[in-house]
Amino acid sequence: MTTYSPAIDQFTVASSNLRFNRMGYGAMQLAGPHVWGWPKDRTAAVAVLRDAIEAGINHIDTADFYGPHVTNLIIREALHPYRDDLVIATKVGFLRGDDQSWQSAASPHQLREAVHDNLRHLQLDVLDVVNLRAPGVAGPDGSSIADSLSVLVRLKEEGLIRHIGISNVDAGQVAEAQTVTDIVCVQNQYNLAHRKDDVLIDALAAQGIAYVPFFPLGGFSPLQSDALSQVAGSLNATPMQVALAWLLQRAPNILVIPGTSSPAHLRENISAGALRLDAEALLALDSI
Repeated sequence: MTTYSPAIDQFTVASSNLRFNRMGYGAMQLAGPHVWGWPKDRTAAVAVLRDAIEAGINHIDTADFYGPHVTNLIIREALHPYRDDLVIATKVGFLRGDDQSWQSAASPHQLREAVHDNLRHLQLDVLDVVNLRAPGVAGPDGSSIADSLSVLVRLKEEGLIRHIGISNVDAGQVAEAQTVTDIVCVQNQYNLAHRKDDVLIDALAAQGIAYVPFFPLGGFSPLQSDALSQVAGSLNATPMQVALAWLLQRAPNILVIPGTSSPAHLRENISAGALRLDAEALLALDSI
């Protein structure tokens, strides 16, 4: 395994001592198809997590509703006891129905239960980062998240959470959240082809708040673009490596969390951290 050479490329949240290597790992793909059930090869899933940590990744994004419970149990199997510098960020606010549906679960009881489920399945006494996943299924719906955040604040006061983030939110919800508690990170959909958060990213960077794009490579339908392929060819890189490199150069507060169950893809993703895009490449990519 090649060590992640740009590991010194870090971001520290201004309101805390929380420090991330900007290349992270998203655990969603460790679960079975459609993020449901166990993977076909649990041993391989454990191995790829260990490879990620060995390579210098110190930020894992997960959720107990992945599987459900599967990714957290695999993380525990692979990495517990955890390294002191490892940051595990999880999400609450959703659950999975027996029909594999994704359902909002943001009542005080549900949020408290979700935090305790994460603690138990990860075998932790305190969670590093808990992101409240706002209720919009297709995207931010503008609804108030203050009451739900207040539940997480109480859990933080009880010593069960260190830091609070928010996910699937718009700028208004971010502003509302900041009247309730310090926010260390915002996790929204963002990539080369989905750039609605451009203004928000820059505002968060000015405040020293991390921005974590989910679906950085397009999600279940990978990014496809002639411009992306041409830039990748000119750099002897893959299109997905270029898409990750673009995110890392987009703003200093962006943390990328590509997920994979493949050691080869893991190495490719990590290598993207060393890829540098010149002005011509950036101009071509901005045309997407």
